[in-house]
Amino acid sequence: MTATRGLEGVVAAQSSICSIVDGVLCYGGINVDELAEKASFEEVIYLLWHGVLPKRDQLEELKKQLGDNAKVPEEVIANIRTYPQGVHPMAALRTAVSTLGLYDAEAQEMTPEANYRKSVRLMAQTPTIVAAFARIRKGLEPVAPKADYSIAKNFLYMLTGEEPSETAVKAFDIALILHADHEFNASTFSARVTVATLTDIYSGIVSAIGTLKGPLHGGANEQVAAMLNEIGTIANVEPYIRKALDNKVKIMGFGHRVYKDGDPRAKWLRGMSEKLTAQVGKSELYEMSVKIEEMVTSEKGLKPNVDFYSASVYIALGLETDLFTPIFAISRMSGWTAHVMEQFENNRLIRPRADYTGPVNQHYIPIDQR
Repeated sequence: MTATRGLEGVVAAQSSICSIVDGVLCYGGINVDELAEKASFEEVIYLLWHGVLPKRDQLEELKKQLGDNAKVPEEVIANIRTYPQGVHPMAALRTAVSTLGLYDAEAQEMTPEANYRKSVRLMAQTPTIVAAFARIRKGLEPVAPKADYSIAKNFLYMLTGEEPSETAVKAFDIALILHADHEFNASTFSARVTVATLTDIYSGIVSAIGTLKGPLHGGANEQVAAMLNEIGTIANVEPYIRKALDNKVKIMGFGHRVYKDGDPRAKWLRGMSEKLTAQVGKSELYEMSVKIEEMVTSEKGLKPNVDFYSASVYIALGLETDLFTPIFAISRMSGWTAHVMEQFENNRLIRPRADYTGPVNQHYIPIDQR
């Protein structure tokens, strides 16, 4: 056996949900560029779950199901109120989703129909949980979701209690589409490994959330925002990045193991960043980002990934930095649940081997002889 570090290049299973071929990202065979331009996030959810775009009545039915299930059990909200001050939002989300499973009568039901209904509930309730936590930690009461709002509009509304602008809703909807799935990324693979044991869907999603929490996965855009905040002004970009490059400090938001010629999602977020930062009077954030990109790409040959410009987009939308990764989880819930259901359809326990590098031919030595 030959070990492959990080399983790079290893094909672990077949999937019909998402593909990345020659740098082109597709959901169900449709280029993500086309989906970002023309589709709604709800259409993308249906596509990931069913493999085809919905007809009008199918889309309306899914929207109704999501709206009807957006309210979170009061017991879960009460539990969130007990979380300690300063807890990381991803830790809060991980715990809250696990708690959801305690109050789901179908939690242990393993039929395809039950798992689909649980997927609907998870997709509908995750934005409500994140928004509720964001308000409770500030001493504010949660805002109830509106059944007739889209996921993007509902989330922005629940955060503030105010009607979001059409521009903000459209930008956030596109961001949700771009983050919806990404083949066998670390969090998706961890979800599939977990449910391959035939445990419940909540256990699989909790595994995924815990994986996404890491700074080398979902936490990268949070670190990009911290970097922009630390740099402060465009005049500080060059000395800051020059020092980081000279000291071989990793600059978050650049490079990708799968994309060698640039992340196709980045251009969408770059354009959104330019437009949104201008609208809210924070154009310098975009200009700083462009300058950082120019330097890193020129010096290291690395291009921005989806995390880099999503940071300035979310800042322009008025979102708190530490909510960036939970927002990623809201979007990726569509892909996680799609992969969990696909794993259940044709399951095999995922059990790789290790390339042992320790000592051999050892023997037990009595303790008084050691």
